[in-house]
Order: sequence, then C-alpha cells, then structure tokens
Amino acid sequence: MSGSGLIPSVTFPLFLAPMEDITDSSFRSVCKEHGADVVITEFISAEGLIRDSWKSRIKMQFEPEERPVGIQIFGSNEDSMVRAAAMAETAAPDFIDLNFGCPVKKIVMKGGGAALLQDIPKMVRMTEAVVRSTRLPVTVKTRLGWDEQHKEIVEIAERLQDVGISAIAIHGRTRSQLYGGTADWTLIGKVRENPRMKIPVWGNGDVDSGPKAEEMKNRYGVDGIMIGRAAMGHPWIFRDIKAWLARHEILPEPSVAERVTVFRTHLRRAIAIKGERSALLELRKLYAGYFRGVPDFKKYRMQLITATDLSGIEALLNKVEEVYRIVPGGDMTET
Repeated sequence: MSGSGLIPSVTFPLFLAPMEDITDSSFRSVCKEHGADVVITEFISAEGLIRDSWKSRIKMQFEPEERPVGIQIFGSNEDSMVRAAAMAETAAPDFIDLNFGCPVKKIVMKGGGAALLQDIPKMVRMTEAVVRSTRLPVTVKTRLGWDEQHKEIVEIAERLQDVGISAIAIHGRTRSQLYGGTADWTLIGKVRENPRMKIPVWGNGDVDSGPKAEEMKNRYGVDGIMIGRAAMGHPWIFRDIKAWLARHEILPEPSVAERVTVFRTHLRRAIAIKGERSALLELRKLYAGYFRGVPDFKKYRMQLITATDLSGIEALLNKVEEVYRIVPGGDMTET
C-alpha cells in the first residue's frame, strides 16, 4: 500500500515536508503544481488551536487542489492533542500528522516535537489517544532518536504502529544533530525491513535530486520520500525527481522567466492569505532558492530582501525579466 489509503494511485509518493513559515497554502499549492504528491501543513500548536489562536486556525486552511493534504499538530499534553485533533478533523484534511521530530529549542523546551523522543511511553500514549479520538488516518513524523546514544526508532516505529498509526515518516537525524551533519538512512532502512512493520515508512533527509531519491528508494526500500529544505524556493525539485525516477531524464533548469512567473504566483497567493507585510517578510528566505544558479543575481536578491512593499517587488521582478534572457544553448546571461 503506497500511503495507507491516502494516495492509492501513487506507487512511490513524494511529499512536501512540513516547515514552519514555509509550507503555507500558497507554497503547498505551487509544489503540488510541480509534482508533489502529498503536502502537509506547517506544524500547528495544539494549545494554540484550543485557545482559538488566529495564527493556528489559519494554518489549517487549504484549497481542494492541494489534496491529499495532512494537518500536522504538536504539543506536550495528551488532552490538548486530542482536542486539537478534533478541531483539525473539522477542516476535513485527508489525515492528521503528529509532530514528534521538530528539534527547535522553543518547541522542545515546552515538551513538544522531538522532546517526546525522551519519553517514548508518553509519545505512545499520546498517539494512541489521538488515533482513538479521530476517524481520520493518523501519521507520525519523527527522528532517529534524541541523540547518538538513544537511536530508538526501530522500537518507536513498532510501538506507534501497534497503537494504530497509518504511516510513519522518519528524518535521518537525531534531535541533537538539529539539521547539521549528514542524514543517516541506515536506521530508516532497518525500520522498513523489520518484518513486524506493515505500514508505509517514508524517509526524509538530504534528498535533493533524482539520483539521490533513487538511491534512497533502492538501498533502503522506503515507501515514499519527504522533501523539506531542498524544496524551499525550488518547487521544481518534485518534477525533476519524477523525471529521473521514471526515465532517468535530467530536466533543464527553469528559465528566469519561469522562475519569475512561479514566484509571482506564490507571492500573490501568500498575500491573499496573510496580507502584504507578513507575506513579504516570510518569503524573503525563499528568494535565494527561486533564483539559485542565476548568474550575477546577488545584487537583485539583496534588493528583493530590502523591498518593503509589493510595488517594489513587482518593479524588481520586471527588471529581472528585462535583464535576463535565454541565449542559444540554454545558458542564462545578463543582457
């Protein structure tokens, strides 16, 4: 089963991993248009939801074309997670995802995210309570363990499966690694090859190309791959990976005109959701991704980062379209 009923028509799904202040509806929809099979919301605080926080509620919003879509929640209190799952269910996503992997200090210090890796019995109890409380499939995203001495993911995966989760996504790092070093997929492979595991196992960490995705698929036998940071400002990665997996085809890099068009789409959708100021601030971290590889682009990127309103951004994008052109052979140059 490719995705526990979530994506029955896809044999090897590619997921957009949940990322705070990145994977809102505007970016999820762009990634779907460029080949992502499944998307997941930014992680949402259970406490924020039950307190009716506007920021938490807006994170649950999605468009029909984003399906299949999961709503991810995190928290440290079992009752709060159950109540938050009930609220998430009212938004009618395709599944609910539990965040037991976020390594960020402000989340961990409050007992959420990867903090649960230090209390596996609590993680299991919380998961079972959520599974029992909802009619939706429940999935989990987590890490190998808390640190190098506590890589307990094989046991964790078994126990979470036993209380009813429909799939598990595993990031190939411990919490103590944060996002440093290299993702270790060895234990992800051990989870997948465990004869007791019957649910899909999705791998996450450092996949940034078609050949790398193929290597992880073939070497570790995962049922799908989750793409996170490599998709930031680069939604084309999903179509690139699919072309490689299907035909060993390397697609050309998107032209400057295509980059500008997709970025404009993303920006306008973000503004519609969050307003101009918030959207411009959040998208600053994606400018480098959208225009990665464009020669001599640094001066324009700095202007984009310092632009304070939509009219300024639009003027810069118009300038970029005028300045860059595609020459015979496909190379990008400045006119």
